[in-house]
Amino acid sequence: MAKKEQPHHGGAWKVAYADFVTAMMALFMVLWISAQDQKILIATSKYFQNPFHSPMDATSGVLPFNSDKKTQSDGKDEGSEKEQVKTKQVELTFLNTVAADFYRLLHLDKDLADKPIDIQVTTDGLRITLFDRASKPLFVGNTAQFTEWGRFVMQGLSWTIDRHHFRVTIDGHTKAKLTLEREDYSSWELSADRANAARRSLVHYAVDPALIERITGYADTRPIAGERPESESNQRITLSLSLSAHPRENEKPAAGQIARADPPKPAHELVSPR
Repeated sequence: MAKKEQPHHGGAWKVAYADFVTAMMALFMVLWISAQDQKILIATSKYFQNPFHSPMDATSGVLPFNSDKKTQSDGKDEGSEKEQVKTKQVELTFLNTVAADFYRLLHLDKDLADKPIDIQVTTDGLRITLFDRASKPLFVGNTAQFTEWGRFVMQGLSWTIDRHHFRVTIDGHTKAKLTLEREDYSSWELSADRANAARRSLVHYAVDPALIERITGYADTRPIAGERPESESNQRITLSLSLSAHPRENEKPAAGQIARADPPKPAHELVSPR
């Protein structure tokens, strides 16, 4: 009688085990990358979006080094310059990402002609202009009280500032020939009060008061380039968000910062919260 052969179980378990090990390795890599700082996250994301033009040229892994050293001193100088360029590129990528995220948060089209918010990426951070337009008013009439839309914007902005620890300066502006109810209350007071209202709103929602460096009211002295002084676009608040702190002791007040005529000091410029 022929001996009955035992059934062959095959190697399917080996394939399943290999898939399991691969998945665990991928999970480990994701957890490790998530624990890195913002610059490495942005650089890693940019690499996977375009791996053949990596932002981390001349690097090994995620740690940059100078691959074409000549002498010790020359190598240090060239390595420092390259590192500064790479750092600036990462910062600009990061700032553009923050700007895009903020537009999405407010459900806004950044290419809209009369958009209520304009965001510009600067060499040091972001310049965010909030317009007080009749179609989407930021304030109630000619007051420093936010509308529902204004509160929504300030809440989203405060989360962005708090998350990335931006340093903040706030400038208030008005259009020319603005009609106000009180004779003793001018555009100087209104622009300063609106800037201070923005400061209070940011602190109320999330922002550490220590991150607010300065607020200023300019009245109608700084209209937008190319716009008539009476243009509605000049009714605005501008917030400058900086990645680095500015030395306050070396700051000099710009021309036109003395808001009110009766006291001799710049009463409209409030450095610390009340």
